[in-house]
Amino acid sequence: METVADYFGSMVFNDDVMKERLPKDVYKALRRTVDEGKDLDINVANSVANAMKNWALEKGCTHYTHWFQPMTGITAEKHEAFISPAPGGKVLLEFSGKELIKGEPDASSFPSGGLRATFEARGYTAWDPTSYAFIKDGTLCIPTAFCSYSGEVLDKKTPLLRSMEAISDEAVRILHLFGNEDVKKVNTTVGAEQEYFLIDKKDYARRKDLIYTGRTLLGARAPKGQEMEDHYFGALKTRVSEYMLDLDKELWKLGIYAKTSHNEVAPSQHELAPVFTTANISVDNNQLTMEIMKKVAERHGFVCLLHEKPFAGVNGSGKHNNWAISTDTGRNLLDPGDSPKDNAVFLLFITAVIKAVDEYQDLIRMSAASAGNDHRLGANEAPPAIVSIFLGDELTEILESIAEGKATSGKGKEEMKLGVHVLPVFPKDTTDRNRTSPFAFTGNKFEFRMLGSSFSVAGPNTVINTAVAKELKGFYEELAKADDLNAAVTDLVRRTYLEHKRIIFNGNNYSDEWVAEAEKRGLMNLKSSPDAFDTLISPKNIAVFEEFGIYSSVELNSRYEILNEEYSKTIHIEALTLIDMINRQVFPAVMGYANEIAAGLEAKKRLLPSMSFDAETDRLARIESLLGSLYASVSSLDKAVILSSDREGSALAHYSHSEIVPAMEEVRRYADELELIVGQKDWPYPTYGEMLFYIE
Repeated sequence: METVADYFGSMVFNDDVMKERLPKDVYKALRRTVDEGKDLDINVANSVANAMKNWALEKGCTHYTHWFQPMTGITAEKHEAFISPAPGGKVLLEFSGKELIKGEPDASSFPSGGLRATFEARGYTAWDPTSYAFIKDGTLCIPTAFCSYSGEVLDKKTPLLRSMEAISDEAVRILHLFGNEDVKKVNTTVGAEQEYFLIDKKDYARRKDLIYTGRTLLGARAPKGQEMEDHYFGALKTRVSEYMLDLDKELWKLGIYAKTSHNEVAPSQHELAPVFTTANISVDNNQLTMEIMKKVAERHGFVCLLHEKPFAGVNGSGKHNNWAISTDTGRNLLDPGDSPKDNAVFLLFITAVIKAVDEYQDLIRMSAASAGNDHRLGANEAPPAIVSIFLGDELTEILESIAEGKATSGKGKEEMKLGVHVLPVFPKDTTDRNRTSPFAFTGNKFEFRMLGSSFSVAGPNTVINTAVAKELKGFYEELAKADDLNAAVTDLVRRTYLEHKRIIFNGNNYSDEWVAEAEKRGLMNLKSSPDAFDTLISPKNIAVFEEFGIYSSVELNSRYEILNEEYSKTIHIEALTLIDMINRQVFPAVMGYANEIAAGLEAKKRLLPSMSFDAETDRLARIESLLGSLYASVSSLDKAVILSSDREGSALAHYSHSEIVPAMEEVRRYADELELIVGQKDWPYPTYGEMLFYIE
C-alpha cells in the first residue's frame, strides 16, 4: 500500500533529486549559490536545466513555465514546449541554462503603477534557485522573480528576497558580537494558516456576486449562524472530509507540509495549517495551496471561497502569519529557552521586534489592508485596525523587571493539573493565545493575525523583515562600540522597552476601553484601507525601504498607485454587480411575488367582500414601501458610481470608501429585508441558510 512517505515531494525537483541527478561539482556549486548567495555560473545552469528537463520528461511533462508572482497577488505562467525543430520535420527536446534562468513575459499587461507604458512591453523573469521547481498539471514550473526591461521590480518575490537578505545580514552581525562566529546566515521562517469556505458549486453558479466579486453583496442572515459554537473543531461532514484528504494528498505531492485541518468558527468554514518553512518557500507554498484548494474543490462539487468576508454576519476568513527568525545552525532566535531572563540574545531580538512594530505600525497595518479585509478587521472575529503586540505576562514581567532594575518572581513553568488522576500533568505554556491581538508572541514566534485569507504573504513579511532589519542595524552600531557588551545589552533592552512599551497590550483588543487607551498612547487607528495606503509613501517609510535596497522611491510610489487602483476597481465592480442584481433579479422577483399577492387579494375580495384581509394588505404595503426605498437607494448608488469618474488614485480610493461603500450597504439593507418577506420559491438566488447548512 502506498504511504505518504512514498509520494511526498514526488512532483518537486528537490534537494534529494538534485543530489541524485547532478554531478557532484555542479550540485556543490548550486548549493553555494543558494546557501551563500554566490553568483550562478552559466555552466552550472546548463547542467541543472538538462537534469531538470530529463526529470520532467520522465514525469510526463511536455512544457515548462516560469512561475512568477506579479502585483495582482496571484501567480502567472507562460508555457513553453521543450521542443525545437530538427532536420526531417522532427523535433528535439531541449532546455538550456539560458532558458532556465531567464524568460520574457509581457510586462505591460500586469499592474505596474505607471512604471511601464502599454507600448513598453518587455519584461524578464529570473530563476529563483532558493525555491524548488515543481510539476503542476503536467508542466514544469520554475519559481522566478519578475522585473521590467529597465530593471524596476514588478513582483512580490523580489522585495521579499531582498528583505530576507537584509535581516540576515544585520542579525548575523549581532550574533557575531556574541561570539557566534559559526553563524553564516539567518532565515526568517513563516507558517501561513489558511482559512476558507466551501459551498456547493450549484449554489455558487446562481450567485452573480460570488462569481464576480468573491463575496455575497446581498443576503439576509439565516435563523442560525455560529452563535451555538457547534461548528468549531466539530466532526467533519463526509464530503468535506473527503475533500480535505484529497487536498492533503495533492499538497504533499508538491512537498507542501500541510499538517492540520479542521472546521473553523463559521458554518462551512475550515482551516488548513502547514509546518513552518523558510519565508520565500512558504510564500510559494501558500500561493500553490490557494490554487490547489480551488481545483480540488471543483472535483468534489464545491467552490472554495477565499474572500475575507464572503458572508455578512458570520466570521470572515483570515490568514495567520506565524513569523520567526532562525540561524543556519538551527537556533530559533525567538525561543526564550529555559531561562529567558538570562538569554541576552533572545531579549535583544524581542526588543528589536517591539521597536520595529511600534515605529512601523503604519506599514504593518498597511500590509494587511484591502477592500475585502476592511469588512473583517475590527469585527469580533479578527484583530482591530490598531496594531499592538501581545507578549504574555511572564515575558512582560521580565522586561518590566529589567526596565526597573528589579528581580523577577522567577516562578518558572507552572504545571497544568486537570483534577483527574488518569490524565497527564503537563507544563503550562508561558503565554496564553490572545486571539484578539494583531501581533502576538506565542512562545517562540510572532503570530501576525491581521492578514486576509486571499492575501499573498510576501508583502507583509517583506515589511516585517525590513522593519526588524532596521532596528537590528541600529542595535549593532550601538553595541559594536561598547566596552562591556553585557552591560550595554541590558541598558539597550531597558531603554528600548521603556521607549516602545506603548505598543504592548496583553488585554482584550476588542474592548472600547482599548480603543480609548490606544489613542492616549498615541497609537494609530487606520480604520480604512485608503488611510493605510497613504502611509506607504511617507518619508520615513520610503527611507527605510531605500536604505536596505528593498524598494526605490519610484517602486514604492508605483505600489501606492497599484494599491489604490485595485481597491477602487474592487469597489467599482462590487457596486456594478449589486446594481445589476437588484435591477435584473431582485426587482422582478419581488414585483412578481407582490403581483401574486395582489391578484389573490382581489380574488378574495370578490368572493368575500365583507372581510378586510389585513395580512395581505399589510404585506403588500410593506413590500411597496421597501421597494420604494430600494429603488431610491439603488439610484443613489448609481449616482455615486457615476460621480467617481472624475477622480483617480488615492482620491478615488477615499471616495469609494466614503461614498460608494455606504451606498452599497444602504441598498443591501432594503434588499435583505425583502428577502425575509418574499416567498422562498420566488427569491432569485440561494439564501445563506441554503449555502451554509445544506452540505452533507
